[in-house]
Amino acid sequence: MNISEFDYYLPQELIAQDPAADRDSSRLMVVRQDREEFEHRRFTDLCEYLRPGDALVINDTKVIPARLMGYKEASGARVEVLLLKQLDARRWEALVRPGKKARVGSRLVFKKGLLACRVLDDTDYGGRVVEMDFEGPFEEILDEVGIMPLPPYIKKPLLDKDRYQTVYARLAGSAAAPTAGLHFTSGLLDRIREMGVAVVPVLLHVGLGTFRPVKTEDITRHLMHEEYYEVPQETASVIAGVRDHGGRVIAVGTTATRCLESAADEDGRLGPGSGWTGIFIYPGYRFKVIDGMVTNFHLPKSTLLMMISALAGREKIMAAYQEAVERRYRFFSFGDAMLII
Repeated sequence: MNISEFDYYLPQELIAQDPAADRDSSRLMVVRQDREEFEHRRFTDLCEYLRPGDALVINDTKVIPARLMGYKEASGARVEVLLLKQLDARRWEALVRPGKKARVGSRLVFKKGLLACRVLDDTDYGGRVVEMDFEGPFEEILDEVGIMPLPPYIKKPLLDKDRYQTVYARLAGSAAAPTAGLHFTSGLLDRIREMGVAVVPVLLHVGLGTFRPVKTEDITRHLMHEEYYEVPQETASVIAGVRDHGGRVIAVGTTATRCLESAADEDGRLGPGSGWTGIFIYPGYRFKVIDGMVTNFHLPKSTLLMMISALAGREKIMAAYQEAVERRYRFFSFGDAMLII
């Protein structure tokens, strides 16, 4: 399967630079797997497509200010570090730019010495293993020193950093937001629960696996970077009950989907647990847990576009994207949403 099959034309002006005025005011394209035509609604209309007895699965990870701007202690050369995966209390996998200035043994310093790190090793994907040097609570120091890691296609500064967090963000650890969840408000979630839909959490810390570009022509040769996930016992029990009674499991986003599909056995039984997943979902994959997905509009040639193509069919998704461009939908992290059912 060639990467060119997942390319599409997108005018630059359709890349959303700001969040919607209200989280749930975004547009919603509905892609039904049993119909050819697409429906065009508002995100608050999501309730009309859910049924009592369904489960809506959210990813309650929290984005950390993972972008660190600093300098190389020995030379003063500027460097940028993006924290990706925490290995233990002080060691992280990270991307460092420019990499040639961050060779093993280098010491990097951030914001007047409040935080520093030493490069310990290289990774197989071109990153670095760094050991952080700090005194005091790390989360508080990182909050003062770090910057929210907005994607490079967002050129405007984010005035309210909470808009790059979901309203249900709980456990810090992500280098990017699970953006499908940004559309939900507490009020909308309450309405969904009142309908008799179970809203249950999983955790997947978003890292390089989610946003690393595919660089191989044959997509099956692409290797995913592992990300940490957790499925609570209560979530596994609720989903088992929903499936036993004929309800649907609707994942909020590709990260929740990766978590659920990674944690299920071959028969689709979902158990509690945690671990690291490098699952890569592309057309031909047989979904074991989810029946539908709330998602955003994704970058051309991305693993995320390949995943939703596996769920709804590549031809249908590419047709939906063409219609979204024609109707001037907003794309990517701060853009509009799609419901696949």
